[in-house]
Amino acid sequence: MEFVAISLLNGISFGMVLFLLTIGLSITLGLMGTLNLAHGALFMVAAFVGWTVSVKLGLNYPLAVLLGGIAAGLVGLAIERGLLRHLYKQLNEQVVVTIGCIYIITNLSLWVWGGFGRTPFTGFTGSFPVGDMMYPIHRVATIGIGLILFFALRWLLEKTRLGAIVRAGMDDKETTIGLGINLGRVTYLAFSLGCFVAGIAGVIGAQMLGANLAMGWSILLLALIVLVVGGAGSIQGALLGSMVIGIINAFGTALVPDFARFFMYVVMIIILMVKPTGLLARKA
Repeated sequence: MEFVAISLLNGISFGMVLFLLTIGLSITLGLMGTLNLAHGALFMVAAFVGWTVSVKLGLNYPLAVLLGGIAAGLVGLAIERGLLRHLYKQLNEQVVVTIGCIYIITNLSLWVWGGFGRTPFTGFTGSFPVGDMMYPIHRVATIGIGLILFFALRWLLEKTRLGAIVRAGMDDKETTIGLGINLGRVTYLAFSLGCFVAGIAGVIGAQMLGANLAMGWSILLLALIVLVVGGAGSIQGALLGSMVIGIINAFGTALVPDFARFFMYVVMIIILMVKPTGLLARKA
C-alpha cells in the first residue's frame, strides 16, 4: 500500500511539472498554429537561473521561481518576435528554426553555466510519513502549485475578455482579426505567458531533476507525448495527459525502470490510433 501511495504521489507531482511545461506549448499550437520545439530549452534555462538565484546567490526560493519564469518568458518572447511571427502556418520552417534555437540556447547556457549539471535543489524542506516511509514535502508543494496555476489559467481563459479573444483566435483567426481585434498583440502575450509558466515548471522541476544541458531535449520529448495524449488547445487536456504520463512513468520507473519510457510510447500510440486529436482536445 505504501508503494502504491508513494508511486502515485510521485506520478502526480511529476505530472504537474509536465502540465506546467506543456500548457504553453498547447495554447500556442492551438492559438497560433506554432510548434515551438524550443519550449524544453526554456525549461532548462529557468532551471539554471533558479539554481543560480537559490543556491549560488543564496536568495529565497520564491524569488528563484519568479526570476526563472521571467527569464524563460523573455527568451520565449525574443524567439516569437524575432522568428516565429514570420512563420505563421509554416510548420516545417517552425520545426527547423526552433530546433536551431535549442542548439543556440544550449550553447549559450554552456557558456554561462559550464558543462556540469546541477544537483536538485528545493525551497521546501522537510518530509511527512507515508506508512513507515517519509515523503518529501516539496513534491506535495509541487502538486499544490500546479493545481493553483491550473485553476488560475482556466479562469483566465474562460472568464476574462483576454481569454475570450484567445479562444476566438483558436476557432477562427481570420474572422477574429476581421472584427478589429488586435490578435497579434494577444498572441505574443499568450506566447510569453506560456513561456513564463514553462520557466516556473523549470525551477520547480529542478527539485526532482536538477539542471543539465540535456534537459532541452529530454523534457521536450515528454511534453510532446503529453500534448499528443491530452490534445492541443485544452487546459483540461494538458492536465489529463500530464497525469496519465506522470503516473505511468512513476509506476514504470518503480517496477521496470528499463521499460518506463516504452510504456509511455505505447500509451501515445494507442491514443493516436483510437483518438488522434487527443483525449480532451479543444473543439471549436
